[in-house]
Amino acid sequence: MPDFFAYRDGELYAEGVPVARIAAAVGTPFYLYSAGSLTARYRRFADALAAERPLICFAVKANSNLAVLRLLGGLGAGADVVSEGELRRALASGIPPDRIIFSGVGKTGPELDAALAAGIRQINVESIPELRRLSEAATARGAAARIAIRVNPDVDALTHAKISTGKKENKFGIDIDEAGGAYELAGELPGIEPVGLALHIGSQLVDLAPFRRAFERVAELVIELRGRGHTVRRLDLGGGIGIRYHAETPPEPSAYAALVREVFGSLDLDLAFEPGRVLCGPAGLMVARVVYVKEGSSRRFVILDAAMNDLIRPALYDSWHDIVPVRLPATGAVLATCDVVGPVCETGDTFATERELPPMAENDLVALTNAGAYGAVMSSTYNSRLLVPEILVAAGRFAVVRPRPSYEAMLALDAVPDWLGDGSRLPGASAGELTGEPLRERGAA
Repeated sequence: MPDFFAYRDGELYAEGVPVARIAAAVGTPFYLYSAGSLTARYRRFADALAAERPLICFAVKANSNLAVLRLLGGLGAGADVVSEGELRRALASGIPPDRIIFSGVGKTGPELDAALAAGIRQINVESIPELRRLSEAATARGAAARIAIRVNPDVDALTHAKISTGKKENKFGIDIDEAGGAYELAGELPGIEPVGLALHIGSQLVDLAPFRRAFERVAELVIELRGRGHTVRRLDLGGGIGIRYHAETPPEPSAYAALVREVFGSLDLDLAFEPGRVLCGPAGLMVARVVYVKEGSSRRFVILDAAMNDLIRPALYDSWHDIVPVRLPATGAVLATCDVVGPVCETGDTFATERELPPMAENDLVALTNAGAYGAVMSSTYNSRLLVPEILVAAGRFAVVRPRPSYEAMLALDAVPDWLGDGSRLPGASAGELTGEPLRERGAA
C-alpha cells in the first residue's frame, strides 16, 4: 500500500480517517488524495536535489486539482503546464508566474499571448514555426519571451509507447541535430531571449540508463553552443521517474540526483525539473463500490460502480493498479480469480483480468491504489456518467476539493437551439435537406 494509507483493525484508513466514512459522506466512486503523502514525496525529491538548488515544477497534467497545486506550491514547487487551462490553474492556485514553465508541441496563438501576458519564467519551444509565431506575438507586445529550445535527443525511454516522448519519431521537441540551429535562430529573432535547453523523454521510466543517454547528449550540446558564443544558462531536465504499480523497481530520487550531478555538475547551469507521477501517483486512491458479482460460464466478474471514464489508464495503457478491500476479509479467506470491471458498455471497461482477490460481495468497498496521477485529470462523462469527485485528506480531516456535479449541472452544459422547438425534427426541413443527400425509400438500394 502507498504511504499514509494503512489498515487498522482490518479497516483501511487514510491519515487517520476511515475510508468507509468518507465513502458514506460523499458516495462512490471518488478519488482520495493524502496531503501528507504529497508533502513527503515532494520533500524527498527536493531534498535529493538540494545541492543543485533547482526549480521543481510539478507537471500539472498529472493532477491539476487546485488544492493539490496549492499544497505543492506552498512547499516551493512551480508548475509545468501544457495548456492555457493549466496555466490558469497554476496561477489560480497561487503559484507565481516566475515559477511556471509552458511546454507542449501545439501552443496556439492565444496560449502564447496568455503566457506572455502572465510573465512566466519560460516557454519551452518545440518547433521552428512555434518559435516564429512566438516572435511575432512578443514583438507585437513589445516584450521579450524567455525561451528554452526543447531538444529531442532520440533516446528510447524503454517505457510504454504511448508515453515515450524522446525518440526521433515522436512529435516532441526539435531533433538534437537541428537544435543548435534553432538556438541560433532564436537569438536572431526579435522578441526572443534564448536562455537554455529543455528535454523530456517520457513518463514512468524505471531505469536510469535512458536518462543518462539523453543527459549526456544534451550536455554535449550545451558545451557546443557555448563554444559558438551562445549563452546557455538554464536547463530543464523534465520529469519521468516511474513509480511501482506492480513489479517495477523504479530508481530512487537520490540515484537520479547523483546522475544529474555526475553529468551536469561542472556546467554551472540553473536546473529545472518537471516531476509529476512520482510526486502524486502513490498519494492517491480511487475508491469504488461493488455493484454486482456475476458468475459467468467461464469468468467471475466483480462489477464496480467506477468505470473507464473515471480511471482510463487500464483501458488505455493496459496498466496495473492493485485492488484492495476497504475492509479486510476474515482470517483464512480464500483468494478467488475474477475480472474487475465497470458498467460502461465496452469490453475495454476493465480494471483487472484474472486477478486473484479476496472474496467480494455487493456493496463492498474497494480501493485502486497509485491512482493520484493521470486519474481524475483524464476522467470524462462518457456514457453520461457524472465526473468523479476528488477528496483531500490531511491529519484526521477531509475535504471535498472537487464535488460530484449534479445531473442537472451536466445537462445544463448543452444547449438546444430554438429552431428545434419541442419536437425532434427541424421545422420545415427534411433529413435530406439537412444532409444535402437525396432521401431513399426504406429498403431501397
